[in-house]
Amino acid sequence: MRLNKIFFFTLSLLVTFNLNAQEVGPKSGALVIVGGGGAGPEIIKRFVDLAGGSQAKIVYIPTASGRQDFDLAYKGRVIQPFLDQGAKEVTVVHTYDPAEADTDEFVRAINEATGVWFSGGRQWRIVDAYAGTKAEAAFQGVLDRGGVIGGSSAGATIQGSYLARGDTKTNTVMMGDHEVGFGYLKNSAIDQHLLKRNRQFDLIEVIKAKPELLGIGLDEKTAIIVQGDSFTVMGPSYVAIYDHEVLEKSGRFYFLAEGDRFDLKERKPMRRSVRYDEMELPEGFKNKR
Repeated sequence: MRLNKIFFFTLSLLVTFNLNAQEVGPKSGALVIVGGGGAGPEIIKRFVDLAGGSQAKIVYIPTASGRQDFDLAYKGRVIQPFLDQGAKEVTVVHTYDPAEADTDEFVRAINEATGVWFSGGRQWRIVDAYAGTKAEAAFQGVLDRGGVIGGSSAGATIQGSYLARGDTKTNTVMMGDHEVGFGYLKNSAIDQHLLKRNRQFDLIEVIKAKPELLGIGLDEKTAIIVQGDSFTVMGPSYVAIYDHEVLEKSGRFYFLAEGDRFDLKERKPMRRSVRYDEMELPEGFKNKR
């Protein structure tokens, strides 16, 4: 009887620990999430370095663009920024056909990749082509091996668990006919082109409807670098954070700038300074998730 009690007590401790240890970001590897408008060379270099530098094997996925012609000129243009930052091997991999994406031949390069980059365009095209296929499993495999997944604009939004602007009719519908992203960043909805396109109020609709989500809005040429349960901001503009508790308390979202950090598990922002200081939030939220 005593042994049984000890066993169940230990089991309950393990369950509690596992619940407390639930991750938001990737268990291994890293994410580079860019708000569109092109990624500057510093961001591309960070991606290449995370993928292994000169030893990186990068796969570029242009499917969100909707293009029908991926000629040599196009391929040369999209891979050059990665070559400029030290990568030696960049392969363009694409299909609109999920049956093709579900073949061993199609995923061969992805299975060898240390980094995958999703282009801009419409994020629902990535879902239609790859969701539930061997290709989607292979993308996850890159992270599981300690690699990096990056993307800009649509390639940013696809990395969240909720697919904001996923409607096939128009990109102005926040909650449309495609609502499930690839979930590399769990319990999140990611928007892009934030200030450039005056979108800073748009994620509020999503967070009010789905309060469990964290909303992250990125302006152009600005990125978050996610490792584990935290991220750091890179780039010249801002990242907006939409937390339901803060919205309910004050009706506000708030901004992070280059060098600022964010604890995804605790939903706690820290401003860059000589040391990292917790941001001032509305009263009652300074030390609370």
